[in-house]
Amino acid sequence: MQPAIDAAHGAAESPARDRSVEAAPDAAAWSPAKRALFRFVFAYLVLYNFPFPLDYIPYVGMIASPYQELWNALVPWVGRHLFHADASVLPNGSGDTTYNYVQVFCFLAIASIATVVWTIRDRKRAHYARLHEGLRIYVRFALAAAMISYGAGKVIKSQFPDPSLDRLLQPYGDASPMGLVWTFMGSSTAYTFFAGAAEMIGGLLLTVRRTTLLGALVSLGVLSNIVALNFCYDIPVKLYSSHLLAMAVFLIVPDLRRLVDLLVLGRGVEPVAIQPLFRRLWLRRGALVLRTFIVLVYTAFLLNTTYQDNRTYSQRDPKAPLHGLWNVDEIAIDGQNRPPLVTDRERWRRVIFDVPGMMAVQLMSDSRERYVLKLDKGTMTLGKRGDAKWKTTFSYAQPKPGLLTMEGTLDGKKIRARLHLEKPPKFLLTTRGFHWITERPFSR
Repeated sequence: MQPAIDAAHGAAESPARDRSVEAAPDAAAWSPAKRALFRFVFAYLVLYNFPFPLDYIPYVGMIASPYQELWNALVPWVGRHLFHADASVLPNGSGDTTYNYVQVFCFLAIASIATVVWTIRDRKRAHYARLHEGLRIYVRFALAAAMISYGAGKVIKSQFPDPSLDRLLQPYGDASPMGLVWTFMGSSTAYTFFAGAAEMIGGLLLTVRRTTLLGALVSLGVLSNIVALNFCYDIPVKLYSSHLLAMAVFLIVPDLRRLVDLLVLGRGVEPVAIQPLFRRLWLRRGALVLRTFIVLVYTAFLLNTTYQDNRTYSQRDPKAPLHGLWNVDEIAIDGQNRPPLVTDRERWRRVIFDVPGMMAVQLMSDSRERYVLKLDKGTMTLGKRGDAKWKTTFSYAQPKPGLLTMEGTLDGKKIRARLHLEKPPKFLLTTRGFHWITERPFSR
């Protein structure tokens, strides 16, 4: 579908020739090394991106399930027998699991084998100009889909929500590097919007043949920063973001010499003209309309989804049950009363209800633990993120407004606590605001 869409757009914009038509069928022969490299790159990129775009099409995505199940069986087997490693933890929000690394090894191995077989069976072909153009189209839309998706999650604040109350109460030194980035991004709606807009612009430019190079350059700049953040702040999307960056580079490479001539050597370069792949006008126009429709619907769908996520998770509801900061006045652990000593690393200091479906416990040491929360008529069920089997139950009551009692078992210890609701402090991070004039640096 993408080739047709691409061709149509090119047809509507220029009657000249495009790179693929220049190259076929009278293109200069490629060197053996270039042909072998293309075979490998083609096999690897298709393996890495598939089942795109099937997984984006309603109902059709189910066809890709057997393909994923194949990997879910193969990757742990390879990890166990070749690397003696447990690769059974499936992708779960972290893109850098053992599973992901072993799967990349499988992609490399399969692509290498495919290159050897392809080279043996197709030695006489002089070039792959047309197939290269088809691969560019596939990579363009795969990269565009990712850029638009990530951008939508920032333009409408969803990926980086406002810092939660328990996050604001957490000491800097106790935060993970990834948590620090999430706080940094989430504390500024304007900067988050700017970052997301850059991603979306890069992605949208990639969907048009005439602006592909510009879109790849924008994506290169944006993704370079994202990859740096992921590596420098230990954010577990290193593999995925690096592949997206490599895909942007792949799209730029054919124009690299022209870019050097223009930007470095100051030489004039001829524009790359574009010729449609369809001769019939109705096919060109129909494909153009279809391409535009798909891009607009996909973008609108993502913006609506992130808007709903924003309403659910980013906006705190002060009227929600138990919402707020609860200081622990009294607590007994296994029947023993525990005074509020900072040396007591087991005693609760605060319980915080802020993010929907979450409860945070801050200890006297200021370290905190988050739990998945479900409230139901005087009972709260707690779970741990990343451990689906862990679960415990507390009973709670509110004898009067602003007073809370809790009783239950946590990690094998009986807990009985009495808490009172306290007004949250005003945090400088969220109240400082923007200033046009600053006589002296305000760094605290």
